[in-house]
Amino acid sequence: MTMFIFMGDMLVKAFMVGVGIWFCNRGNDEQIAQISRIPLEDEEHHG
Repeated sequence: MTMFIFMGDMLVKAFMVGVGIWFCNRGNDEQIAQISRIPLEDEEHHG
């Protein structure tokens, strides 16, 4: 049972690393910089 959980965890981790690599290769540097600023700009007060 422990090996089953471990292998499932490794598959999820590999998938998430693959998604991260895909996003980095997909966009240009300007798009990546814009996406990385989103968490910093989410607390702007409107009004």
